[in-house]
Amino acid sequence: MPRETEISVNERAFIQQALQENLRLDGRAFDAFRPLELTFGDEYGVADVQLGKTRVIARISVDVAVPPPERKFDGIFQIIAEFSPMASPAFEVGRPSDAEMVLSRILEKAIRRSNALDTESLCIIAGLKCFALRADVHIIDHDGGLVDASCIAVMAALQHFRRPDVVVEGEKATILSVREREPIPLSILHQPLCVSFSYFEDGEIFLIDANLSEEQVRNAEIIVTMNKHGEVCQIAKYGGATVDPLALLNCTNVALQKVKEMSKIIQGKLEADAKKRDAGGLMAELSAENER
Repeated sequence: MPRETEISVNERAFIQQALQENLRLDGRAFDAFRPLELTFGDEYGVADVQLGKTRVIARISVDVAVPPPERKFDGIFQIIAEFSPMASPAFEVGRPSDAEMVLSRILEKAIRRSNALDTESLCIIAGLKCFALRADVHIIDHDGGLVDASCIAVMAALQHFRRPDVVVEGEKATILSVREREPIPLSILHQPLCVSFSYFEDGEIFLIDANLSEEQVRNAEIIVTMNKHGEVCQIAKYGGATVDPLALLNCTNVALQKVKEMSKIIQGKLEADAKKRDAGGLMAELSAENER
């Protein structure tokens, strides 16, 4: 199986020496993210995130399905991560790598299990029909920070997506097309975002948003998932090095500030996209006409 190109001994020593002198190779501060770029596709539910050289595209799709018998009042929501071989030589189609399994597990806990999406709002007829929502995460370029970029992409795509409206008559449900009725935004309860901390020198040095070279040198990693209200959704640790409890508490404080900044960026991009789609205020005019 192909493997990621390992960093050389000289590069490893150079990065470690630079960190001891409070320097990062790209000149960032230890608590700084790489430049974040977020764009939306022409259709609803497509978010393209670039975090430095890392690029992730998330796409939301919807279908009608039968709800599981144990949750007949809920809809279905699943997240599928796909690693493209063009993103890294370590990724191979049909053979999930450790990074792919970790990413899928983190996104599952961060978004689905934290109830970021109100799945009850996806129910059409209890026990018979519901909306089945699927988030496909495509890794296009890999230069570290996959978890953070993927979480931003999925949450932005969910908030951008519009599901079709439906008319229910008894046990008959009619899905309306876009021309018949304006699609409906999803019910998002909160917006969890991930902030990854890489630590070096046995926990003496912590970095936010490590690139691929720094990830290959680090001792271990901590992923903190929070929303802008300060609610911790999950804390995951990968690697054998121990972490001081006070250092972990400090990580959550730093993560909260970063989550607030990212939430503001996502909201601003969503509002700009809505204005672009509503050129001339046509949708506002139609909504006012319907209310009359």
